[in-house]
Amino acid sequence: MRHIREIEQERRAMNTLVGLTGVFEGIASMRISQIKNQVLDSTKFFRELWAIYAQLRSVPQFGFGRSQSTAQLINKDLYVIITSEGTLSGDIDQKLVDFMASSYNNEKNDIIVIGHHGALQLAQLGIPYKRYFKLPIRDQNINVSPIIIEAQKYRSTTVFYQQYESLTKQGAHKIELSSAVQNEGNEAEGSVEAITESNYIFEPSTRAVVDHLEQSMMQITLSQLILESKLAQYASRFRAMSTAYERSVDQRDELIKEFYRARRVLRDKRLKETINSLKKTQHHVGLLA
Repeated sequence: MRHIREIEQERRAMNTLVGLTGVFEGIASMRISQIKNQVLDSTKFFRELWAIYAQLRSVPQFGFGRSQSTAQLINKDLYVIITSEGTLSGDIDQKLVDFMASSYNNEKNDIIVIGHHGALQLAQLGIPYKRYFKLPIRDQNINVSPIIIEAQKYRSTTVFYQQYESLTKQGAHKIELSSAVQNEGNEAEGSVEAITESNYIFEPSTRAVVDHLEQSMMQITLSQLILESKLAQYASRFRAMSTAYERSVDQRDELIKEFYRARRVLRDKRLKETINSLKKTQHHVGLLA
């Protein structure tokens, strides 16, 4: 049996682990609630922009805000993969990287990775990426302009992201960026007031305003996918921390039982030694008498 001091040290360490996992679990739960609210606000703003855009655009196709650009498009599909910054988000990053890698072709795709953990995993797989961005810490006013500028250079852009389904289930998904914008726009309600060139002045031109709206909606959509991924990451972290918390509580309880068993054994041993010592003392006194 282990020494009681060794068991006590391990029990204290396990108590610390129980506390830490409980704190991380609580933080993850709180962040999930905050991000959900931010997604709702972002969706409302997007739909207001779409209501204006739907009245101004002259063609049904989404133009990526590049109608006035004369630059030749890169004949590749840009992959944007959204992962976490650290390693406390469970196994969801690995699932997403594997999902993307299954369709990746070096000659047909360039990669932009968001999140340090994903960049590390891609490097381990030997898959090169063109640019890396940190996952935004803030959930409001996310600056995705550099990524949108890159996306406008490509024939198409596919976003690989993590989808929040529930606290116990998160999935790896992909969507073409223009389709994501269009899907979100299809759910938007039309504007009450008609917005046309007859009652509004557009500077420098209507086409420039349409391009700006397309760029803005791309930014909002990508920001929402980032928030969706963060939701899934926090849910995955919550699940991992919940499992770790339950496991650490079980281990702590076992250590407590072992501690009391060891203390009882030690107490019995000392009592036995005391009794034997008394017997020897009595025997020695008897011989002297």
